[in-house]
Amino acid sequence: MDKEALRRKYRQEREKRLRPDGNNQYIHAAGVFAGYANDPYTPVQARGPTHENVTVAVIGAGFAGLLTAARLKESGIDDVRIIDQAGDVGGTWYWNRYPGAQCDTASLVYMPLLEETGYVPTEKYAHGPEILQHSRRIANHYDLYRDALFHTKLTDLRWDGPGAVWILNTDRGDEFTARFVALGLGPLNVPKLPGIPGIEGFGGRSFHTSRWDYAYTGGGPEDPNLSRLRDKRVGVIGTGATAVQAVPHLAEGSEHLYVFQRTPSSVDARDNAPIDPSWFASIASPGWQERWLRNFADNQTGVWVDDDFVMDGWTAIARRIKAQVMAHPPEEWTADAVRRAYEDADLEKMEEIRARAEAIVSDKATAEKLKAWYRQLCKRPCFHDEYLQAFNRDNVTLVDTDGRGVDEITEAGVVAGGVEYELDCIIYASGFETGLHLESRMGFAVTGRDGIRLTDHWAEGMRSLHGTHVHGFPNLFLVQPFQGANLISNIPHNLYESARTIALVVRHVLNSGCAEVEPTREAEDAWLELLLTGLGPLASADCTPGYYNNEGDLDDPRVKYMVGYPLGASAYFDYLDDWRRSGSLAGLLFS
Repeated sequence: MDKEALRRKYRQEREKRLRPDGNNQYIHAAGVFAGYANDPYTPVQARGPTHENVTVAVIGAGFAGLLTAARLKESGIDDVRIIDQAGDVGGTWYWNRYPGAQCDTASLVYMPLLEETGYVPTEKYAHGPEILQHSRRIANHYDLYRDALFHTKLTDLRWDGPGAVWILNTDRGDEFTARFVALGLGPLNVPKLPGIPGIEGFGGRSFHTSRWDYAYTGGGPEDPNLSRLRDKRVGVIGTGATAVQAVPHLAEGSEHLYVFQRTPSSVDARDNAPIDPSWFASIASPGWQERWLRNFADNQTGVWVDDDFVMDGWTAIARRIKAQVMAHPPEEWTADAVRRAYEDADLEKMEEIRARAEAIVSDKATAEKLKAWYRQLCKRPCFHDEYLQAFNRDNVTLVDTDGRGVDEITEAGVVAGGVEYELDCIIYASGFETGLHLESRMGFAVTGRDGIRLTDHWAEGMRSLHGTHVHGFPNLFLVQPFQGANLISNIPHNLYESARTIALVVRHVLNSGCAEVEPTREAEDAWLELLLTGLGPLASADCTPGYYNNEGDLDDPRVKYMVGYPLGASAYFDYLDDWRRSGSLAGLLFS
C-alpha cells in the first residue's frame, strides 16, 4: 500500500463533501413535512388523559426503555410507566420495517435479555420482525404493557422542587407526576429529510424508510415481494446502512431503480446463517449472554483476550491490530506502535472492501463509484451479501453525485448532475436526527432545579456523571452511550449498564427514605476532566462528513464532550461495576 497516497485520497474525498450548513442541511419532519413522521403501522386508540402519580416514568420504549424498566421491575419496583410516541414497544425496530431490515451486530449480543426471557434468535443477524417480536416478548415478560402510554408524545418535563417530583405533560392532555424519570430516547427515532430544493413539490409518492408505505409498494415486513412496484420507477436518496439493506429488494421489485449516492458505504461480507440449536445448547450455560457481551466488547476495543466468540466484521479489525502488534517483540508494544498498527489494519481492511466492490460489480465504472474512501469507522460500517450484487441488474442505475448530493427535486423526479430522472416514487433513506440539538430531537424541554433547562446546562456540551446523572436535575437518568462506554458497535451493551445503575440508585433512594438524588457539581466536573484525557471523538477531523463527526463540524465545542471513558469500554464496565459494588455510590448526593 502507498499509505500517503491513501491518506491524500481520503482527504480529497472528504473535502468534496464538507458543507457549511452541517446538520442544517436536513429538514425536521414537522410542519408541511409532518406527514413523513406519521405512524403507518398502528391506528391511534382514543383514550382520556391521565393525572395520577407514578414511581418511575421511562421515556422511550426501545431497548433503552425496555432494559431500564426490566431492571427496575427485577429490583422490586413495580410502578413503572413507559411512554412512547410509537404505537408499541420496539423503538428503532418499531419504526424500521423497511424490506430487509436486519441487525448488523450479531443477534446473540445485540438482542437484549435473551437469557432472562429464554429466547434463542433464529439467525446470526436477526431480521427486523424477529427483533420487534422480541421487544414485545420483553414487555410481556416484565408486564410493561399494563401502564404504558403509546402514541403519546411528551411535550414538557419539569422538576417540582417542593413536591420532589417531575411533572410530565403530553400531547394527549396528560399531566401526571413521577418521582423518577429515565430518558431512554435513542438517536434513531426521529426521521430527518434531506433539505433538497423542491422536495415539497414532487408529484409522485414519497416516504421515509422508517415509515414504509407497503400499501403502495406491496409486500410487508415479513414479505419483501414488492409486487406493486412492477411498473414503477423508484428513486432512493441515501446509501447508508438502511439503503444497503433495502436496495436489493427494491431492485427485485421495481421496473427501474435509481440509487442516488453522495457517499458510498463500506460494504463488507455479512455471511449470515441460521443459529444451530444444538450448537447454542453447548454454549448456553448460566450467564452465557453476559460472557458474550463482555467478550465482544473486549475484542472490539482491543482488550487482549484469547477467544472471539462472535467472529464478525466488528471484531475483525481488532484481530488484525492484535496480529500486527504481536508480530513485534514486547518491548516495541508502545502506544505509538498500537496507533500505527491500527492505521495499517484499517488501511488493509478498506483496501479489501474496495477490492470486494471491484470483484462483485461487473461494470468497472460503477464498481469504482461504489468504493468507500475513508477509514472504516468514519461512518457506520455495513455488511451485506446482496447490495453490491444489485448493481449488476439491468434495471438498477447508480447515480453517483461525486460528493455533491442531489441538485433538485421537481414535480416529475430528481435532478442530479444536471440530468432529470423521472420517477413515480422517491424513498428517503436519509436516516434519523442525531445532531447536538437536543430539544429538537427529543421534542420537549427538560427543566430542572431553579428553572434551568437542560439545553442551557449543556450549552457548551453535554455534562454528566457516568453518562447517566446530571447535576441540577434530581431523580433524572439518561440511558445512552456517551460519556460512558461509548461502545458504538453494540449499543445495547451500553444500555445494560445504564439500566443496572438506574435500578440500583432508585432502589437505594426508596430504601433510605431520601427524596432526591443527583451528582454533585464537583463529581460532574471531575468526570468531564477525566473524559477529556482520552483520544477525543471517535470520528476525527479527517473523516468524511457524517453523523459520527457532526457532519464534519468539529469546531462546535459540544462535539468534544461526545466521548467515552478514556481507557475504553471494557475498562468503563469494570469501573462502573466496582462503583456499584462499593455501596458508597461516590459522586451522588442523596437528600
